[in-house]
Amino acid sequence: MPKLFKNFIIFGAISIIVLSLFHNLFMWLTIIYFAIVLLGIYDLRQTKHSLWRNFPVVGRLRWVLEELRPPIRQYFIESDIDGVPINRQQRSVVYRRSKKLASTIPFGTKMDVYKEGYEWIGHSMNALKAHDLDLNPRVKIGGIDCKKPYDASLLNISAMSFGSLSANAVLALGHGAKIGDFALNTGEGGLSRYHLATNCDLIWQIGTGYFGCRTEDGNFDEEKFKVKSRIENVKMIEIKLSQGAKPGHGGILPANKNTPEIAEDRGVKAHTRVDSPPTHSAFSNAKGLIQFVEKLRKLSDGKPIGFKLCVGRKEEFIDICKAMIELNIKPDFITVDGGEGGTGAAPLEYTNSVGMPLREALVFVTDCLIGFDLKDDIKVIASGKILNGMDITKALCIGADLCASARGMMLSLGCIQALQCHKNNCPTGVATQDQSLAKGLVVEDKKQRVANFHEMTIESFVEILASAGLDKPEKLDRTHIFRRLDQTSYKRYDELFKPMKNGDLLSAPYPKSFDRFMIPNF
Repeated sequence: MPKLFKNFIIFGAISIIVLSLFHNLFMWLTIIYFAIVLLGIYDLRQTKHSLWRNFPVVGRLRWVLEELRPPIRQYFIESDIDGVPINRQQRSVVYRRSKKLASTIPFGTKMDVYKEGYEWIGHSMNALKAHDLDLNPRVKIGGIDCKKPYDASLLNISAMSFGSLSANAVLALGHGAKIGDFALNTGEGGLSRYHLATNCDLIWQIGTGYFGCRTEDGNFDEEKFKVKSRIENVKMIEIKLSQGAKPGHGGILPANKNTPEIAEDRGVKAHTRVDSPPTHSAFSNAKGLIQFVEKLRKLSDGKPIGFKLCVGRKEEFIDICKAMIELNIKPDFITVDGGEGGTGAAPLEYTNSVGMPLREALVFVTDCLIGFDLKDDIKVIASGKILNGMDITKALCIGADLCASARGMMLSLGCIQALQCHKNNCPTGVATQDQSLAKGLVVEDKKQRVANFHEMTIESFVEILASAGLDKPEKLDRTHIFRRLDQTSYKRYDELFKPMKNGDLLSAPYPKSFDRFMIPNF
């Protein structure tokens, strides 16, 4: 028996004898004492934890401290700009904008402007007045084969499923999107009763599990898709190939989040863990994907159809572009998700080490589309840690046409980055199916905060645009952003990422950076 535990037993017994004169205190101390002794005996006899065997009872404090470590670090140790995945300064801006409070900061930047990686936009001596510009810029999505194009906001809500999010969170996001006139992506969980209840503009995401339009054996059901895709509020359909946080893995719905409601909407069995397949069963190659795009366009009666991916092997995306040309079929949009994208649950290795980051992915995808002379008909949506006006600006400078944000919108709902999304005990009721926690999120209050965040973020973008002397978002390009390489040197984006010219990839000689990827059957 460890010496510490033996001394506790001896000291405790003596103390109880001494305190026996005080009857009430004696009773409670006796109960506590024997409870600790029993726990200590259990720790000594169990074989799973060597720390408990060597330090009974006391060894359990390690687990308590492990749980306390993240909030202690977040609130008392980390600086305003060092926290991850989203630092305190970024969170604070979202919170304040969602409440329509001033988001200005005093006394200058906390950023090290001479540190490698620091980025800034070049302003103009002929800056414009922001309020003279369009404060609600829109982007028309829909190519020549699209019968029902959609005028999208420059910032929309990125994919988050009912299941990952609580019903109240979905309702607040949807009603906020309705107030602010922007779109909500359903996530791969598909259309739920709560998405439809908000009457907002919806982007219906079709993942590898085909939730909401699947057969009993999990394959794509054309008739179910046809009926739901023609619902008035469904403005666009997005085929999910992969997401930034876990590309090539498939979605994960833990069993403790898979309620009967969610199971009914998805067409699966309740209270079971649901893992989406890593790939689609409706197609198996680039040509199959493009043909699937055309099929969905016809089934939906001509609504905008696109796909979402996190870029992996470059030659595979090039094959998709070649298939578009060969079949003369183009998607209406492509959503590019960066490897830094967030999710409620993903293996560590996938979150940290799989998938191309957003900046490089946007450069590659837009260059490919321009090189194959496809960009004019296809809009590019940037998704991956879009939190403020500068994030939108940088994405558009690289080549995106519009943006989508998930974690920014979650923060506007009151998310405190507790990092409990995968445990079903989110303290703010955002990412949980525990009704006792979800009810803490009041839809009537939070829906306005979502709308406020969107409005003020777009306004901040327009102010940056005006400072650059530009009157339209499409005038942004890679010449506007600078990036520091080291203490004494920096380059513009167009110097770091040489812009592609229309048609450069249609015939040899190809640009040097693409030459080896253009070899047939690479």
